[in-house]
Parts: sequence; C-alpha cells; structure tokens
Amino acid sequence: MSHYFNDDPNVPHDEKVLEDTFFDVPFSFVTDAGVFSKSKVDQGSRILIETVEVRDKDRVLIDMGCGYGAIGLVLAKLHGNLSCHLYDVNERALGLARKNIRRNGITNADASVSDLFGQTVGNADIIVTNPPIRAGKDTVFRLYEGAKDHLSDDGVLWVVIRKQQGAPSSITKLKTLFQDVDVRNRSKGYWIIRATGS
Repeated sequence: MSHYFNDDPNVPHDEKVLEDTFFDVPFSFVTDAGVFSKSKVDQGSRILIETVEVRDKDRVLIDMGCGYGAIGLVLAKLHGNLSCHLYDVNERALGLARKNIRRNGITNADASVSDLFGQTVGNADIIVTNPPIRAGKDTVFRLYEGAKDHLSDDGVLWVVIRKQQGAPSSITKLKTLFQDVDVRNRSKGYWIIRATGS
C-alpha cells in the first residue's frame, strides 16, 4: 500500500483536474493517485488557507509537505509579496506542484524535494503545514522542531490538525518550542494553530 508521504513511483497514475475558488479567485489543480486528497482540496487545507494571516513585512513562505501544492500556491497567488517555497518528500507530488505553478500562472513559487527541513534553504517568515498525520507523531513533532529552527525571529508557524488526530498533543508539543501558541480557528473538527516566538 502506498502512503502519500512516501515516494513510490510505482503507484498507477490516475490524473484528475480540480477546479476550485478561494477568495473569489479561480484555481485549477492537477492531482494524481499517490498524493494526499487527490479528489478535492481537503477541508483542513481550505480552512488553513482561509485563516492564515500574511503581514505586509512577510517575504518568504514555506509550505512543508505541500502535496500537489494547494496551500502554498493559493497563498502565493493571493499575496504577491511572498516568495513561496513548496517542499515534499514525494516526487510525484512535487511534479504535480510544479505543473500547478505553471497552470495557475504563478511566478513567485517553486517546488523542491526535502525530507522535512533537511534540504530546505534559508529561513521563512511564515511556515504553513497540513502535517502527515499517518506518518506518526514522531514525524509530526520533528516537523514542528524543524519549523522552529527555520523561522525568522518573529516568524509564524501555521498548522491545521483535526482535534481527534492529535490537536491537543500538538499544542502541548508546540508550547515546548514557541512562546506563543494559540488556536486561531476551530471549524468542522479542524483546529488552526498559530505558533510564534522562540
């Protein structure tokens, strides 16, 4: 069985095109088998996109575990001041993210392979993630630790996670890493957590 956080090129292809709208702006995403939420932009990612706050001074955003790119690419298109870097361990997902960058006419984003933050370059003002829950708590917590080390001094980490899939324990972990951790939105069982301050 293939999981979306693994890089398994042998999963049979099943490409689809999703049409969606965020803040009255249309988007078109190519998806495929072997990536997370291939049939629609998942509810958690949608709520995260609608909740993230981008400040005028923000310049660099990292979407960690980007999949086919919905979160990072919507934020890139809506906020032209951002230079957006999308990362995933899944090469198929990255290929789709690159297609979707071109498909949506986005010029301020790129997509590269990275196992968590192992291959990323530089720090970010914003890190967004819909973490790979099925990869296990240890992996998710290592993602949080990496995010802390790759944020600018007043950078912000935004996380979406379902309450029953570990939101309370994520908050407990994040409070060991960041000074300020709060839930900025609760909707349909999803919590949007904001963490800042080292």
